[in-house]
Amino acid sequence: MNQTELYVSLDIGSSSIKVLIGEMTNGSLNVIGVGNVKSNGIRKGAIVDIDATVQSIKKAIDQAERMIGMSINEVVLGIPANQAMLHHVKGVVAVNSENREITDDDLDRVIDSAQVMSIPPERELVNLVPKQFVVDHLDEIKDPRGMIGIRLEMDGTMMTTSKTILHNVLRCVERAGLQIREIYLQPLASGYFALSEDEKNHGTAFIDIGGGSTTIAVFQDGHLTHTSVLPVGGDHLTKDLSIVLKTPTEQAEKIKHQYGHAFYDDASDDELFEVPVIGAEMKEQYSQRYISEIIGVRLEELFELVLEEFYRMGLQDLPGGVVITGGVAKLEGLSQLARHILQTRVRLYTPEYIGVREPGYATAVGLIRYAHMEDQFFNRFGGNSALGQSKKPEQQSPAPKKQKQQMQTKEEDKESVMGKARKFLDKFFE
Repeated sequence: MNQTELYVSLDIGSSSIKVLIGEMTNGSLNVIGVGNVKSNGIRKGAIVDIDATVQSIKKAIDQAERMIGMSINEVVLGIPANQAMLHHVKGVVAVNSENREITDDDLDRVIDSAQVMSIPPERELVNLVPKQFVVDHLDEIKDPRGMIGIRLEMDGTMMTTSKTILHNVLRCVERAGLQIREIYLQPLASGYFALSEDEKNHGTAFIDIGGGSTTIAVFQDGHLTHTSVLPVGGDHLTKDLSIVLKTPTEQAEKIKHQYGHAFYDDASDDELFEVPVIGAEMKEQYSQRYISEIIGVRLEELFELVLEEFYRMGLQDLPGGVVITGGVAKLEGLSQLARHILQTRVRLYTPEYIGVREPGYATAVGLIRYAHMEDQFFNRFGGNSALGQSKKPEQQSPAPKKQKQQMQTKEEDKESVMGKARKFLDKFFE
């Protein structure tokens, strides 16, 4: 029997806020609702205006709700990698059961024991990701449940972030009237599914070029090992065009999408287009090659900063190359310029799901798939509270009676490690 689980992801970015409603059936994602609005109150991935951000979240939620005719109660939230830090942690417990078979309880206890690491008061736990389990010195175990042993160990990665950044995001989500199902670091969720297994194992840099910032995440041996955020993104390209062409920002954004090209050598010099000038009735004519020169300079600067980050991280080589996503990844010629500057293999990633076939949706899609993967591992199914009552009955999409009942059933809160982390954070608002 197919079991359908409903998830709603919330991706709060500097240039846009995206909401995705997805059904996961047998590991396959079907997007049934999308909300995408321009974000206000966010700069370089950090919230600078609570009220403006709350209003933007509400607009995105409303867009997605209208598509399915139901209200959204609960979201899987993505936290930006600004000021994120990765820590190696280890947990050790004795197996409890009389027959020495490792159970869910032992799994929970060993994960809990890995969280005893002292976290500075200005930082907060976001995720704890197991790397491997060890049963009586037998290592590289992905899931120890059902095995026989005396001593259970776990090596993992604890991800923490600034308490200020996290609590400001949580405050905005709470004031938008939403509950949080799970919280994940954005590059962890998006990169895990954007990269192939070989790319994650061999060593690959996953680069998400957003509106206000660029996030770098490095995966090696199947796990996230480094993350960093650069304060340069697509909005800087728009600003450069607006200043050089002396045209309004809104017009510069349209020009970037319609005529923009990242690689000067491949840009066209034949076709001319008109650009309105600020404070004048006249229009100037430019070619794609001229636009490409403006865009290319900024992107070259960005990729030079990426190389500096690789050096700072101590990365000598990336056998898996570089995978680029984010809104700017739509720009023509981007992969050619990246190859030229980074001197490695470059691939662009775009989600292959109907309704979200744009690189800008990589994080929103990754959040849903990562939440479902964790639910499978910890066996957290058995209810669905992502969606609530019908919002507009006359527009509601037909759904089986059993599925409607699932939508209205409140999910029992399982005592998983991520659930405990979420509860701990929720106390901040009590």
